[in-house]
Amino acid sequence: MNTENIALLITFLLGIFIGIGAILAFFFQNKKKILDFIFALALSLLLMLIAFDLLPEIIEIFTMTYIWLFLLLAFVGILLFKVLDEFIPEHQHDKHLTKQENATNMNHIGTLTTIALVIHNIIEGMAIFIAAANDVSLGIMMSLGVGLHNIPLGMIITTTFTQSNTKKSKVGFYIFALCISSFLGGAIAYVFEITNVNPLWMGSLLSLTLGMLSYIVFFELWPRVKATSDKKITTCGLLVGIILLAITMLF
Repeated sequence: MNTENIALLITFLLGIFIGIGAILAFFFQNKKKILDFIFALALSLLLMLIAFDLLPEIIEIFTMTYIWLFLLLAFVGILLFKVLDEFIPEHQHDKHLTKQENATNMNHIGTLTTIALVIHNIIEGMAIFIAAANDVSLGIMMSLGVGLHNIPLGMIITTTFTQSNTKKSKVGFYIFALCISSFLGGAIAYVFEITNVNPLWMGSLLSLTLGMLSYIVFFELWPRVKATSDKKITTCGLLVGIILLAITMLF
């Protein structure tokens, strides 16, 4: 098996980590404390992913010469999700929500998060494919690091949708989309024989993704976490997210 086929296989195996998270989430259904913990975990994971993964990589690609392009594209990413926000059922951030309002809120956050993560995973899959095609060992280590923080993300998405009125078939589709998204990115790079990508092009895609994830962190997850009634559980979720991402950085 040549290195490009191995690289494609690595991106396919990445989806297993999200699937593991999705399976684990079913053990925590209908438990409010676990849900509060998961959202706090999501907040810290995505915030640290932005600060210590996406942002440094973007700055390294663009340098100060093209920093204006990064800011512009990040703003476009935020604006894009603001527009999407208007077409998704209304949601509220209040700990005194009714059961129906809470279900609508869960569906809203889950939908936005899934869209952003699918886009992120496609880009990430392309990056891992390119790395693995040039150095298999590097690709394996990168995929392991990414996979570790994909497990709680799979739990977050699944738990979010199981707390809403979303049909099981639709939840299955969302999870499948997340599981296959990294492989899709790798397949795009494989089909078009992309083993070296224009840095500015990759930086532009990462900047858009950063803007989208920033919208979720500051306008969706933060109000939700801030409104939680159990501050101890929230604090634990935030700390575990930091620890998990710190562990992945060792790889």
